[in-house]
Amino acid sequence: MNKIFIIFIMLIVLSSCNTKKYNDKNLTVFRYNESKGIATLDPAFAKNQTVIWPINQLFNGLVQMNNSLKVMPCIAKNWEISNHGRLYTFYLRDDVYFHDNKIFKTGKGRRVVAFDFVYSLHRIQDPKTASPGAWIFDKLDKNLNNNFTGFKAVNDSVFQIFLKNPFPAFLGLLTMQYCSVVPREIVEYYGRDFRSHPVGTGPFKFKIWKEGKKLVFVKNENYFEKDSNNIRLPYLNAVAITFINDKQSEFLEFVQGNIDFLSGIHASYKDELITRGGKLNPKYQNKFNMFTQAYLNTEYLGFLLDDSLEIVKKSPLKIKAIRQAINYGFDRRKMMTYLRNNIGTPATSGFVPEGLPSFSAKKVKGYDYNPDKARKLLTTAGYPSGKGLPEITLMTTSDYLDICEYIQHQLSIIGININIDISTGASFRDMVANSKLNFFRGSWIADYPDAENYLALFYSKNFSPKGPNYTHFKNKDFDKLYRRAMNEISDSIRIDYYRKMDQIIIDQAAVVPLYYDEVVRFSQKNIVNLGSNPMNLLILKNVKKITN
Repeated sequence: MNKIFIIFIMLIVLSSCNTKKYNDKNLTVFRYNESKGIATLDPAFAKNQTVIWPINQLFNGLVQMNNSLKVMPCIAKNWEISNHGRLYTFYLRDDVYFHDNKIFKTGKGRRVVAFDFVYSLHRIQDPKTASPGAWIFDKLDKNLNNNFTGFKAVNDSVFQIFLKNPFPAFLGLLTMQYCSVVPREIVEYYGRDFRSHPVGTGPFKFKIWKEGKKLVFVKNENYFEKDSNNIRLPYLNAVAITFINDKQSEFLEFVQGNIDFLSGIHASYKDELITRGGKLNPKYQNKFNMFTQAYLNTEYLGFLLDDSLEIVKKSPLKIKAIRQAINYGFDRRKMMTYLRNNIGTPATSGFVPEGLPSFSAKKVKGYDYNPDKARKLLTTAGYPSGKGLPEITLMTTSDYLDICEYIQHQLSIIGININIDISTGASFRDMVANSKLNFFRGSWIADYPDAENYLALFYSKNFSPKGPNYTHFKNKDFDKLYRRAMNEISDSIRIDYYRKMDQIIIDQAAVVPLYYDEVVRFSQKNIVNLGSNPMNLLILKNVKKITN
């Protein structure tokens, strides 16, 4: 970030503050970089982290998740669950207002009422919106009367959601940014351009966006949440986002103090910033803060298993023994030490990651490095020492090339020859979603903190592109357990079902779990209360920036 941009931000913040006068020393601007760019600021399209982070600063929903993954009140001050887990009744606060906007009759943001949630949530499931979050409301009961959407505004302060069947994870789903409240008149005025003219209720409000260059939010002086001392949030005056796409350049900006926050570890600077043991390099101990914790993210390799597709019929990966040999054929522990500096845990259990109650290394047995077993499986499959086995193409993006090359080398030792093909992010995601790839690198970051979110990737009714089952895995026993789990209110029984389902995925070698990730965050020393959480959600309303 150059000096001209810093001055530009300061002027924006000053112009946005009508009731208070600030001098430059008192202005606090939190600066971060989004190397992958931001496609939209419309919560209906909050599909990935790059979009979720800014939307979380601009919008609120009925409920929110704290750093311990507990569902907490937000615009709904409390709620009741009745009718055997099928009716959710929310009681709304009366002091939540949309951000000021010229489209409102007076130019001032109006109060949020229950009908706003009827509109906002119905908008997510409306096919005309084409929201990738429409699946959240697949379980609504829409048969109570004609034209019923499953949502009801009893009055301005009481909002209800009706489900066909109980779904214990439903409150967690409602914390997703898809479920943010939006004002109907603003959305209808801007149409698709609401993506770049967002109006929410959040701690920050939109100011300016020069796409690919800079994005600025300023403090919402009328935000409804307060801290424990009754001081109105947020503390920061502004949030400034840049779009440097080169990770090495991003790191240099952080080292120079031009951005306040860095998320994750990239191969281009990991050895400079952290030790082989996963600790902050001593040379930066007095300059940066480092936070790590379990992250609800499983990194994996996926196989396309739909034998109705021609590319699967011709692939040796349709043979389970080959898929199992790949799982046994490389050392995940060495991979984590040398390529990830021990940030994360080798995935030698199931697909469900550490940090969720159903995770159990003892009860879900996965794959560890066993080259002898891998060779025996190749022989069983009819390819002793890999003889006659066709070359297998693995598709990935450039960010994971080092890991894929490591696996390629280790598998070659046992006779499995891998060709690595690199694609760009958008093209790669499209090919995975539309069943164009036999073998692909994938990751699944939890949308909500329940193992069902991971296991849904293997339910046969969720075949992509309509659902998240990118492997097209289909197993009757798995599907039966999935349906039982969705109707089970008891946590302990449901967790038992989850573990059995996870074991089926592993036994059938539907995927190659690589590692369970960790949240890794770095911040400048003057950033306070940033913290972290297992969802890696960026929460800035509590952050303070100490100025001299």
